[in-house]
Amino acid sequence: MQSASTTRTVRIFRYDPAKGGEGSFQSYTLEIPNPDTTTILDVLLRIQKEQDPSIAFRFACRVNMCGSCGMVINGREGLACKTNVCDLPASQDITLRPLNHFPVIKDLVVDMGPFFAKYEEALPFFEPLEKRTEPYVIKPDDKFRVDIGMATDCIACGCCVSSCTMVDSHDSYCGPAALNRAFTLLADKRDALFEARLTRALDSCYNCRSEFNCTEVCPKSISGTRAIKYIQRMALKHLKSVKPLPPHPKELGEQHGADKGAQAAPVAAGVDLGACHVSDASRRSFLKSAGGLMGAGIVISLGAILGVSSVGPTLANQPHQWVGAGSEKDFPIGGITSVTLHYKRSQAFHSENIEVPVLVRRDSEQDFICFSSSCPHLGCAVSWDELSQRFKCACHGGAFDRDGKVIAGPPPSPLARLPWKLENGILKVEVV
Repeated sequence: MQSASTTRTVRIFRYDPAKGGEGSFQSYTLEIPNPDTTTILDVLLRIQKEQDPSIAFRFACRVNMCGSCGMVINGREGLACKTNVCDLPASQDITLRPLNHFPVIKDLVVDMGPFFAKYEEALPFFEPLEKRTEPYVIKPDDKFRVDIGMATDCIACGCCVSSCTMVDSHDSYCGPAALNRAFTLLADKRDALFEARLTRALDSCYNCRSEFNCTEVCPKSISGTRAIKYIQRMALKHLKSVKPLPPHPKELGEQHGADKGAQAAPVAAGVDLGACHVSDASRRSFLKSAGGLMGAGIVISLGAILGVSSVGPTLANQPHQWVGAGSEKDFPIGGITSVTLHYKRSQAFHSENIEVPVLVRRDSEQDFICFSSSCPHLGCAVSWDELSQRFKCACHGGAFDRDGKVIAGPPPSPLARLPWKLENGILKVEVV
């Protein structure tokens, strides 16, 4: 349903590196004719074009694929090109600020260098176990492919890292994005770096506090927490493969500084500080050392907790539910209307608020067709173009006719149709 025109106040964080300081928010007023179809990126582009050309922000694909436009929108991380104005309460100002834990270059633009430096620490590249002249054939229902699920869809936008409260507290923590990448490779039996990758990833997993912030904000619906718990469960099965790692350089420097402050004995020349710290007690060394029956008991207990409580429920099928799309009077006969469904989805002990746009075609009084607005090619947003009388996807030029059938571009299948029903004059759509 198209909303009426509305006036919104947009507060944008401004920081000028030439002036320095802590930065501040600047307010702009903007008339938005169609909040349902206007994204936050559209808002920024209009303000830059119509009011203030000095505003700096990143964007590229505009279809939720590149991750360039990640920012904090009304206190929650998200992509500017995926967040519609109608998703934000009309009674609130629209507040935009750069991602947390990243150095700010200018306004909403952050330095992604530290993010990718930590990404590298998790060995994010694939190393084949054997050389082949022909590509692997992987069936969609293959057990290992199912385990990985959507984790390979990560676009490295940094939203998960921004939402994580542990990133700023532990310099050695790779963060949920890097660990999610490590998870996809650890679960791939074709990879040759299992031991090295598991060792590095596990060292970071200790810093996760299972707050599910990364899962909550991921624009691709990836659970970084699930990936981390999967790695920990995998480590319990392969304890002999886990090797000691020297401490992170930053943590080593902090520890060395603290030792100096406490007037500890001077370090003799030629002594390797890293080697000294490797021998310190740690959770990993405790589990592998002479813990005896106690250590074995802890391994079994942790395995049960991580395997059943943290990983198992996330692999279970989610229950379907019926969500109201609006009164049947809001959908004109012969027309196609876009409407956003709002509902809550629970997964194990985590619940999140979901916002899913759907496309509703009404052919008669009692005849509706509800299409998913997700392109079957890459999951990009599909919208109805009244002028050309077709559904269009901005990514790769995909196009569908009124029945959702592919008529142009690379989409491999028609638009998915969602079950619907009329109940007391309300159109309801079945979602997961």
